[in-house]
Amino acid sequence: MSKRESVNTKKWCLLALTAFAGAAQANGVPPPDQPLPLAGPRPDAATVEAWQARRFGMFIHFGLFSVPGGVWDGKKIADGYSEQIQSHAPVPMAQYEALAKRFDPQKWDSGAIVALAKAAGMKFIVLTAKHHDGFAMFHTAQNRYNIVDATAYGRDVVKELADACARAHMPFGVYYSTIDWHWMHGQYLDTNSNPITPAQADFNVAQIRELLGHYGPIAEIWFDMGKPTPAQSARFTRAVHDLQPQTMVSGRVWNYQGDFTVMGDNQEPDVAVEEPWQSPASIFPQTWGYRSWQQRDDLPGKIRENIARLVRVASAGGNYLLNIGPEGDGSVVPYEADVLRGIGDWLRPRGEAIYATRASPFKKLDFGHATLGAHTLYLFVEKPPADGVLRLPGVIDTRFGPARLLADTGAKAGSVTLDAQGATVSIAGLDRAGYMPVVALPFDGTLHVRPDAVSPDADGTMHLAAKHAQHFLNYNGYGYEDPSTVYKLRWYAAVGAGHYRLTVRYHGAASPAKPPIELDVRVDGKRQTLSLGTDNDAGASLRVQRDLRAQPYAMQVELTPVEPFHKGDHLPVTIDAVDIVPDSSSP
Repeated sequence: MSKRESVNTKKWCLLALTAFAGAAQANGVPPPDQPLPLAGPRPDAATVEAWQARRFGMFIHFGLFSVPGGVWDGKKIADGYSEQIQSHAPVPMAQYEALAKRFDPQKWDSGAIVALAKAAGMKFIVLTAKHHDGFAMFHTAQNRYNIVDATAYGRDVVKELADACARAHMPFGVYYSTIDWHWMHGQYLDTNSNPITPAQADFNVAQIRELLGHYGPIAEIWFDMGKPTPAQSARFTRAVHDLQPQTMVSGRVWNYQGDFTVMGDNQEPDVAVEEPWQSPASIFPQTWGYRSWQQRDDLPGKIRENIARLVRVASAGGNYLLNIGPEGDGSVVPYEADVLRGIGDWLRPRGEAIYATRASPFKKLDFGHATLGAHTLYLFVEKPPADGVLRLPGVIDTRFGPARLLADTGAKAGSVTLDAQGATVSIAGLDRAGYMPVVALPFDGTLHVRPDAVSPDADGTMHLAAKHAQHFLNYNGYGYEDPSTVYKLRWYAAVGAGHYRLTVRYHGAASPAKPPIELDVRVDGKRQTLSLGTDNDAGASLRVQRDLRAQPYAMQVELTPVEPFHKGDHLPVTIDAVDIVPDSSSP
């Protein structure tokens, strides 16, 4: 984890929500307006789909750092995460390594951990196999700094949990820190974004091969931190896939090599994400590892907080990975166990609205959130309307069946009504329905939602400003601090059939540009490649035609790099706007 990351409090305001964000295509190849994965073997479409369907998992930060529990020399170390106390206190290497003599987690119970995950409704588990301190929670042959060789406990925690997961048919994954402070001789960066030396890269690959070769099926490997070169990132990913081609590699292997994108610590995306993605979260944003002096109060509020986070992430098409930090003796903090059980109590009768669902088809709902099943729309009522009416803007040409509430809440659903603004459903007794009631709306065939579209001016012209576009981003580039980049912009325009002159306004073109700068323009799915000159003020234009069969409700305009493009490729210039005017001239 990033050294000083804290909870992101950005307003949740999705600029776009795809019908199934990141959904695997039937043939495993993304559509042409989405980036291709980088070269190398990759998990197949069935694996990706199964990974996305899980939606909710358990993260476990457990290791040598659990022994001090955020305290060193009698002082509470509040600077940074407690699992990084060696760096924050700071603790001399020899003194920190001596903690191994005290590490005897007799209360660790892998079977009980799996049972707790199941009680919470979690569908996979990820355990820290090695954190930044370099201490391995598995029996590595690369050194003796591991739980088997260096402690009186002498048992392989990774193996025990992997076996317990296998018995319970629970997908199991491992966290692996790309950095190890032993290799840095005290010169590690405050951000944990150190370069990886060739010798350390060799060491990492050897341990990766141990984890992928000796611990059964690994559902995902959660790389973290460091700043490897593109070649090193590719090497780490290849080491995984050579042994287990279906293991999902996290985006924090960096350089766009991951099989799924990872958001920042305790962060959720504020734009649409088309590829598989995950939001890692800790129960308290101040730490992931055990902190003995953490203030733990308002249990009902903490349960509600994490239900809401799970719903937001699922509504955006992602997976929610919620962490616990066991104590140094291996026991689970009772408060954290109670939070998980509370989530499970809410989730148990409502799981169909979370698992194996797709992202909300709505840009925004004033009452809360939505997910989409095969033939059911699920509505999560976070803010019950005073009149009890749930409004679904833009729904059109859809036949609904009787609405129902999940779980016995005492509330009753009325019929669904469609009008020019969309659909509405009245719910009686929402004020008695408890926290976050869920309404299921079955429908026949396909759910149709008319997108928000920009209307033309009186003379028929349209100005589509970049700031109003849906932005699609590349994440997990060259390290944690590397900013995301835009690979696609999308607008909807409320225009009818006919031909139009489309002009792209931009800046930032190189002068002179060799080879010429180009981008793809897609109108209602039809692609044309547009060459951009260096005269940015003039823009670049082409003639396009509306296709009502492909996009019946509004013209869809997209700008992307030239097809085919890959993860990490971005728009070659900064887009200012797209102008559209009717064009009655002959082609």
